[in-house]
Parts: sequence; structure tokens; C-alpha cells
Amino acid sequence: MNNLKLSSEVWSRLELQADKGEEVLRLFAVDIERSRLFFASSAGFLYAAQLSSPQIEGARDKGLLPATAQLIDLEDGDSITCLEYIMEKEALIIGTSNGLLLLYSVDDNATEIVGRVEGGVRFIAPSPDGDLLALITGFGQILVMNLDWDLLYEMPLDDLPEDVDVPLSGDHSSDASISWRGDGKFFASLSMVNDSFPLHKRLKVWERDSGALHSVSESKPFMGSVLDWTQSGAKIALVYDRKEEKQCPSVALFEKNGLERSSFSINDAIDVTLEFLKFNCNSDLLAAVVRGETFDTLKIWYFSNNHWYLKQEIRYLKDDGIKFTWDLTNPLKLMCWTLDGRVVSYKFVWVTAVTDNSIAFVIDASKVLVTPFSLSLMPPPMYFLKLEFQSAVRDMAFSSKISQNHLAASLSDGSLCIVELPPLDQWDDLEGQTFKIEASYSGTEYGSLLHLSWLDSHVILGVSHFDEDVRTGYYLHEIEISCSEDRSPGSVTCAGWHAETSHQISLEGVVIGIAPNQLISRSAFVQFDGGKMFEYTSKLGGLQRCDDMAFLSSCPWMDAALVGEKPLLFGLDDNGRLHFERRVLCNNCSTFSFYSNSGEGMMTHLVITTKQDYLFIVDAGDIVHGQLEQKYGNFLPVVVRKKTGESENVFVHLWEKGAQIIGVLHGDESAVILQTPRGNLECVYPRKLVLASIFNALAQGRFRDALLMVRRHRIDFNVIIDHRGWEAFVESAADFVRQVNNLSYITEFICAIKHEDIMETLYKNYVSLPCINGDKSSKTIIDGDKKVYSVLLSIRKALEEQIEETPARELCILTTLAKSSPPVLEDALKRIKVIREVELSTATDPRRKSYPSSEESLKHLLWLSDTEAVFEAALGLYDLSIAAIVALNSQRDPKEFLPLLQELERMPPLLMQYNIDLKLERYESALRHIASAGDSYYEDFTNLMKKVPELYPLGLQLVGGDSCKRQQVLEAWGDHLDATKCFEDAATTFLCCFCLDKALKAYRSCGNWMGVLTVAGFMKLGKDDVLQLARELSEELQALGKPGDASKILLEYCGDVDGGVSLLVDARNWEEALRVGFLHRRDDLILVVKNASLECASLLVGEYNEGMEKVGKYLTRYLAVRQRRLLLAAKIKSDELSLGYPDDETASQASSNFSGMSAYTTGTRRGSSASTTLSTSTRGRGRQRNRGKIRAGSADEEAALVDHLKGMSLSEGGKIELKSLLISLLMLGEEDTARKLQRTAEKFQLHQIAAVKLAEDAGSTDNIDEQALTLDHYTQSVRKQVLNSDAFSWQSKVLL
Repeated sequence: MNNLKLSSEVWSRLELQADKGEEVLRLFAVDIERSRLFFASSAGFLYAAQLSSPQIEGARDKGLLPATAQLIDLEDGDSITCLEYIMEKEALIIGTSNGLLLLYSVDDNATEIVGRVEGGVRFIAPSPDGDLLALITGFGQILVMNLDWDLLYEMPLDDLPEDVDVPLSGDHSSDASISWRGDGKFFASLSMVNDSFPLHKRLKVWERDSGALHSVSESKPFMGSVLDWTQSGAKIALVYDRKEEKQCPSVALFEKNGLERSSFSINDAIDVTLEFLKFNCNSDLLAAVVRGETFDTLKIWYFSNNHWYLKQEIRYLKDDGIKFTWDLTNPLKLMCWTLDGRVVSYKFVWVTAVTDNSIAFVIDASKVLVTPFSLSLMPPPMYFLKLEFQSAVRDMAFSSKISQNHLAASLSDGSLCIVELPPLDQWDDLEGQTFKIEASYSGTEYGSLLHLSWLDSHVILGVSHFDEDVRTGYYLHEIEISCSEDRSPGSVTCAGWHAETSHQISLEGVVIGIAPNQLISRSAFVQFDGGKMFEYTSKLGGLQRCDDMAFLSSCPWMDAALVGEKPLLFGLDDNGRLHFERRVLCNNCSTFSFYSNSGEGMMTHLVITTKQDYLFIVDAGDIVHGQLEQKYGNFLPVVVRKKTGESENVFVHLWEKGAQIIGVLHGDESAVILQTPRGNLECVYPRKLVLASIFNALAQGRFRDALLMVRRHRIDFNVIIDHRGWEAFVESAADFVRQVNNLSYITEFICAIKHEDIMETLYKNYVSLPCINGDKSSKTIIDGDKKVYSVLLSIRKALEEQIEETPARELCILTTLAKSSPPVLEDALKRIKVIREVELSTATDPRRKSYPSSEESLKHLLWLSDTEAVFEAALGLYDLSIAAIVALNSQRDPKEFLPLLQELERMPPLLMQYNIDLKLERYESALRHIASAGDSYYEDFTNLMKKVPELYPLGLQLVGGDSCKRQQVLEAWGDHLDATKCFEDAATTFLCCFCLDKALKAYRSCGNWMGVLTVAGFMKLGKDDVLQLARELSEELQALGKPGDASKILLEYCGDVDGGVSLLVDARNWEEALRVGFLHRRDDLILVVKNASLECASLLVGEYNEGMEKVGKYLTRYLAVRQRRLLLAAKIKSDELSLGYPDDETASQASSNFSGMSAYTTGTRRGSSASTTLSTSTRGRGRQRNRGKIRAGSADEEAALVDHLKGMSLSEGGKIELKSLLISLLMLGEEDTARKLQRTAEKFQLHQIAAVKLAEDAGSTDNIDEQALTLDHYTQSVRKQVLNSDAFSWQSKVLL
């Protein structure tokens, strides 16, 4: 589905030695290694020209081709008949009519006679490997020799009569030729058949090694000696002369075994002759020179889908005597030369035959096969309609506006044709028709227009070349188009067109391509050789250079796309590099195209295929914002998977090697059309484009179109709900139902609704699509039940309001009830109950036609829901008849449900409802029903509350003002709370029902000593009982680690001063202990407090000193680990840049391989005793506890070290105890001890705060400065900042 476009043509002229008309070029040879051309002329001159890149890029018309000329000294009457370049000898082999074989060295300018052949040399064909030469002599003999000029074997070319061994004359073999197979193992020739009339020939295939005849074809009327064997070796091309059949010549393809495979007509005049048949180096293009009466033609055919297409036709004057040769390495480059020395280099490119609106225009000679892919997806040679022109089409351009479609075609005879096609929705009647197109202008005024491009519906831009005495060179034409005929709607307008040049510019270089500028009217971008870019504007009438949009090299494939308010220019060069704004987007691109999901023609996605057969979908925003490397990894699948872990939203692996993009279907179609090398067409729908189209339709409020796309492409229906949040969909549910207006589609949609937000799960990687535009709610947590319930409720309301009453609507509403979360089965059964009542009523009810049958409705509900849940919902209605119908339709065993229903039917209504509620676990309803049943069921009432304790509050409400029942309920509730260890609540509940013994027990169980003693007061216990209770409570509180509370009981209720002071010391309540001692004037107790405080101060000093040592160790280890990790990260990054991306597992393992040394096993915290008689631990009271063990070398070692440093800070409780101890020491006259303790604690706290700040600063930088990151430096800095803050409020100013 491609057309062969002429990308550039470079003209030059070889200056001949003789006067004009006295010398012509006859033969040609090429040195591919050194890019040299050789020509032999009729005057015996040998011309050598260097084909260099500057000559091509700067070529001007009538520019001379730099060449050297050397006269070959021959005998009188002798002439050069053959010329070939032998790479192994770095010399030319020349054959003459007198039989000389000359070896001419161009560099040395020396000629050597290497042999002589009787009868003259008529043809020379070197083998592909250059080791052998095959010659045809004038006597019709085939000679094969090596490069030492030794004859290996010879055989006759033609079939001779039995009595003739050697032909007497060589005149009949003057046009003989030989063609080697690509691998050099065989060569072929044409041999005349004697005694045949007309004179026929046979194809003969010879073996290289022995010269034996491998195969012979049947006798055929072959034309001349035109013969060529493809490089692939699959086909041998020959030409049939069919004048006897009064038909034009045809090209036949033979196999190595001499059998004909296929043939095709060249579709020309009967009397033409075909010469110089030659395949290109890829064997996919076949070129030939066709000699006619008035002009010669260079034709190029291409084979696809078992059909030969004439893709290019270039005409020359008869006197030019055109000849050509394909480039030996570039399959799309061809060189022609004329007899008078003009040399033309043609460069072709394959361009897609599909336009932006997905209409295919395939060129085949003078026909254009038209197929709109939106109506019919068929590969050529099939077509939807056909356009026939008066001569072969060389180039064409298509313009599609809102209601106008125009096609411009440049023909090989120099004509320009215009065709207007109707809008696509009016093409149905055109299928299968053929339209003959008249030329809008005939003649040679334009030359042959190339690079046609529509600027608008009435203006065409094109480039032509002239090689005349009057004017020469390249010209840019702006052509105005008008039509004199009336146009009828729905028809093809193919006549009455007029073209007139409104502006013409002489060009200074070779034009590579033209792309219209969609932003500015009548403007286009013109690319010259080398990627230089100019902008042509009709109003200005000239070219303006655009360096910011230029390419880095020539890009034969160029196109412009509109993104926002800016045109973007893309170009693809011969090396697969995709260029954009003087940079390369992709280095391995094979084809590219644009996709737009809007009707405004704005490009939203760039679609490319790579040489590795991957299809990439690129967001236009990623190109504009320069995010290609981050998201697409230079379009290498391995890199994309490594970076993102996902691939489906980035690229698609093509199923067949070599498949290329030929077009896209824009808008809701969201398809990419690919053509495989075999010629067949495939249409793929990349998920990214499909979702973009769906989101775009939803953003425009086109719910029906979005739903149809979701169904067609099997996308999750929830995208319709979740793309902007379910709350937004609920507001638009009425529009959704109204637009879809198809209850089957709506039912399918309802059944697919999920709790999850699929834009955060299934399509998470597509949420950056531009059509979302940030409208979606930023909520990250979604209530799935609320989503489903709200969406279905809105749809149900919309169905009732928008859709008329029909059985299908009722079934759809039942679906919304069944699929709700949770299912609203009772409401559904109520609707079915109404339907059943309508059926059973004897009166004529108009609603009967609007409802389905109750049986159908019930079966529909059972199909959507769990049958057990429906049965339970039917029971919940307390309608046993509905429950029985549900059970029967759900195929339940009657032995299971009939006894239950019969038993329920025999019960009183309230008791029946109570038992149903118990079965359905609707306990609140059951409690209400059993409470209403009377006092005879009071025991069931209380048992239900004991079984379900959550019912106690409701039970209290139901018993009302009955004080006896109320106390029973409260006592039972308190027993339940006591059993579940809710002692505080249990005690309060017991107090409400005056169960004081139980309340006291509950308070004692939870350690509330004040509540216990208060309740004891209510109980009016004796003094001794209270004293005994107080001592027991004191012991219990001591066991629970509450010495402060225990000391209060001993002092206030027991009068035990010694015990109370001892417990206050245990509680670190130093000031209170001193107060009590002085209150009772007990010097011995004051001494106990003094000794305990001194010992505690000593232990705390030691503990703070040990803490400072640990802070230093932790910080040193942290800095070492951080430094090593930074060094390893730098090394890994360096390796990535040089070797690619390492495996994640390797990087993780490398980052954890640190030294095994650890600073966490030395030093343990010692316990401290507050007095000689009471031993207690200070572990964890002064500082916070550590947060776990640190594993040296682990991946989270840095974070663990910082957490440990933070955990060593002074706790709030520790600060209070420290302040109390300092005040007590001052009261006891131990000022020096207090000062030492305060300074040590201050130093420790400063070290800990400084270490944490240092670690945080080191963690936020990638460069460790050992001079700046020191603990002493940070300690001094912290001292100035925080010493007077609340963190040091525990200090006593007198001790500073």
C-alpha cells in the first residue's frame, strides 16, 4: 500500500571531447568501492568521473560533471563494444569489435592487451564474486575464463544444425547477453533456435563450475537479448515479442529450471521495443527502457499481492537514447545517462498511499486505485473505485477539508490533473466505478511536477525541473486551481479544471520534500538537501529560512502536525533516524504517522514502528515537554521494561517482521493500519489509542459513542465511571441513559460495575492521557460500596424518568437492585410482589402490559443473585407465599424449606417475625418483636440480650419504666462488661443498679483505688475493714509499678510514714519525700532521702557519660555508611552510563555489601538504685527506648542509626524527674553534686541533638564534607540555638 515517489533528481553534464553530435556515449561501468563512473564513447574516449557527495548536494543544472578523458588507442575500424570494471584488478576490462581484450588501469593510465578473441567481443559479464569472466564472441561462442586470463571452458551460444560445428558469421549474435545469478553458481543466456519462423529463442541456464547446461526453456518469441537474473536468484526476467499476436510486449519471469512462473504486459503500444531490463539490488523493483516512435520511457515496476504495479514512468526524447543502471548498494537509487552526456541521478522513496483521512490512493501506471479504509479494508489490486488518467501518474497530492476532497496528479507527459471527490458519507454509490480524468493542463510548461502539496482547496505547490536552452534548473510553482463545470453532489468532478501559475521561484538546490503548514493559510515548509528548512508563504511570495525547524540530515519522509498553536515538523532519514527540531527523537524508526482523537485535526499521538518490529504510541505532550527518554527509553523495549516495568501502554510487538504503518484511522476508530511484506493489510487497535478515544468521547459528553467503543474493544466498562470519578458520573447518569437508549447495553454496563477504581489499578499507566485534563478527583481511597450503590441508584432513577415503562425496563431496574452493594433484594422482591398482585387481580390493569411476568422477573433476579440471599430476603418481608415461590424457582428441595415455612405459618405473627429475624440474624428487629410479644416471652427477651450484648442499650429502652426489669437488665449488662474485662464500665453499670459489692470488685480489678475506697464508704465498712482494704490496695499498687499511688494510701489511710516515704523515693518524687519527712520531723527519713538522691545522681552521671560515648559511636558509623553508599552509587551510575542498566538485584546486593564491623554490641545500660533498701531500675525512665536492633550492612542501616540517635533523647518524664532531683539536692545542700549532674545531663542532651542534626544534614547531601560535619562543630552551633529553649526547661539557673 505504498507509492514510489521521486525524492530528488540531480542533473549534470559530461563534457565530451568531440563536437556536439559527432560523439555519443555508448557504454557505462561503475566502481562502487571508490564511487567512480566510467563511460566509453563512440569516438574511443574513456571518461572517468568521481561521484562525490559535494557534487550531488551542490549540483546545478548544466553543471559539469568533473571527469577525465583518455583516448583508447585502437586500430582503424576497431571500436569498443564492452566495458566492465573489475574490482579485484582495480581496472577496466574493455572488449573491442576486432576481438581485443584490454585491461585499462585508470590510476596508472596504462592499457594492457590481455587476450584476443576471434570474431570480436560482443558481451562481457563478470561473475558476482569477480573471479570469472563470461564472454560472448562474434561467432556465437561463450567463453569463461579466470582473472589470469586462462580459458576454463567454452560452448556455443545458439543451437546449431547437426552438420555445423562453428557458425560462419557473428552478425546474428550482436545483441547477445549473459546474466549471472546473485551467488555466482549459475548464469543464463538466450539462444536462437534454427529452423523456426518467426525466429524463436530459448533460455539456457549454465553451471559455473563445469559449463554444463543445467536447464533449457521452451522455444519462445523473446525480444532481443533482454535478460536479467534477480540478486536473490528466484526469477529470471525476459521479454516476449508479441507483435504476431498484435499485442504489446510483456515481461516473463522464469525459474532456474527453465519453467515460466508468471508474466505481465507492459501496457504500451504494439510497436515499442523493450531494452535494458534490470532488477535493483533488493530484487523488488524492475526497471526497463521502452523505445517508442516519438519518445523513450523509463518504467519501474513493483510486485505485490501477485500483481505487478507500474510505479514510475519517466519520459525522454527519442534522440536522448536513454540508458540506466541501478545503484549496486542503494535499492532506491538509479542513474540514467543520454547519448550527448547528460547524467541524471534519481533517488526514490516509498511513501504511504494512505492519506490523513484514511483513503488509499495506489498508483498503477495511468490508474489510481482508491479505497476508503473507513468503508472497506481491502488490499490492492482490489479497490473501491478507480481513476484513469491519460498517461502514467508520477506524483499526487490529496486535500481533505470539511466537505471537499481534492486530488492533484502529475503525469509523465507533463500534464496536471485535478479530481474532486464527494464526502465519504456519499461514496456508497461509487463502489466499483471507473472514472476517466481529463487533464487540466497539457504540455510542457511545468515540466514534470514533483512534491505536489495542497496549500488550500484552490492552490497547489509543486517543484519542476527544466533542461532547456531557454531556462534550466529547479522551480517552485504556486498554481491556482479553478473549475468551469457545475458540480453535482455525490459525484466525482473529473473535467473542466483549469490551472494557472500565480507565482514561480527559481530554486538554488534540490528539494527533498514539501509539507503544508496547517497553522498559516497558503503556507508550507520546503526541505532542501541536507535538511535545510525554509517556509514558503503565498502572501510574501518567497522563502524564509527556518533554522529552528531544520533537520540534521536529508529526510525524504517529512510531515507537519499541529499541536496546540504550534506546527511540529517531523522527518525520517534513510538511516532510520526520526528528526524533530534539530534533534533526533528515535534512532531506529522505520515508519511514522500521526493520530488525532479530536475532530479539529490536532495531533494527539505520534505512532512509529521501529526496525526491531515494535509499534510505539507517543503522546504529543511527551514530545513537546521532552520526556521521551524518561518514558520511552530511546524506543528500545528492554530499556522501557527496565525503567517502567510496564510495556503495554508504551509499545506493541508486531506479529510479522517488516510490517509498516501505512495509515491510521482517526477519532473514535483509533486504529493503525499496517501492511506486511506479503502485501496483506492488518488493522490493529493499540490500547493506548483506544483509551484516548474513549476518554475524549467522555470528555465531550458522548456516552453512547464511548460505550460502543468499550464494547467493541473489550475495555472495562468502569472507565466510563472512573475516568473523572464516580461522583461526576452520578451527576451525568441521566444523560448516559438518554444517549445510550438501549436497555441491553445498559444492563451489560450495570453488571460490569466494580468496587475498585480501575483508573488506579487496571489502567493506572494511562491516567496521564491528555483528555483527562486533571478533572478527576484527587481522592486516593474510594468507598467501593458507596460507589456501586450511588451509581446504580442514579441509573435506576434515570431509567424511571427517561425510559417508558416496558418489560425490558423493569428487568433492567431489577438488575440495578440486584447488583447494588449491598444488594437491595427486598426492594426487588417488593416490585415482583406488585407484579404478582397485578397478575392475580381480576380487574383490567393497564400496567399489565408494561411489566414482565412475575415468574420471568423472579428468574431474572435469581440469575443475577445468590439464591440463598434471595430466599432470605423473601423471608425478611414476612411474606411466606413469596418465600415459597422463590424457593420453588431456585430449585431448592421441598424437604428443606416446606417444614420451615409450615412451622412459621402456624406461629403467631409476632413470634413468626421474631423467629425469622433470628434466622436472618436481624437481632434488633427480633428483640423488638419478642418484647412486643408480652411478659410470657420475657425470658427469651433476656436470653437474646445475653446472646447479643450489643442489644442491652435497646433492651433498656424497650423495658421503659419497669424498674424491676430495668435493674435486671443493668445487672446482666454489668456482668457482661465485667466478664469482658471492661471493669470501669462494669463498675458504673453496677452502681446504676445499686450492686455495690460487684462495683467495688470491678473497681479493684481495674486498679482504681479511689473508686474502691469511695464505694467502701458507701457500704459503711468498719475502720478495721477499711485499714485492711487500704493495705491490700497498697500492696497491689506496688506490684503494678505505681509506688506514688501506694504511698498516698499508706500516708492517708494507714498512717505509715516510713512506708510512705520509702514508696515516694521509689517513685522518684524527691520533693514530696522531703516534705513528708519534714512534716513529721523525722531526721532519719530525711537522711534516707538524701542518701538515695546522691546515689541516683551518681548513677545518672555515669549513664549520661555512657550515652555520650554511644552517640559518638552511632554518629561515626552513620557517616562511614553514608560515605560508602555514596561512593557505591556513583560507581553504579558510572557503570550504567557505560554498560547500560544493571539488574536491580545486583544493585541491591552491591549496595548492602558493607563491612561487618558493628558498634552496637558494646556497652549496656546499667540499672540504678535509689536507696540502699529499695532497688529499682532506671532503664528507660531518663531516655526513650531504642527502636529495635541495628543489623550492620543491612539496606536500612542508615535509617536505623538515625532512629537510634533520635530515640536517645531525654523523655518528658525523665526531664521532670531530673528537675525534681536537682531541687532536692539543692535543698539538702549538695550543690556540687547537683551542678555536676546538671552539666553532665546538659552535655549529653546537646550531643544528642547535635548528632541528630548532623545526621540529617549528611543524609540530605551527596557530598560528605569531613571538615564541616563534625560533632564538636554542631554541638557549639546547637548550644547557641536551643540552650534557652523549652527542651532545657528542666535546668536550674542557679547551677548554670
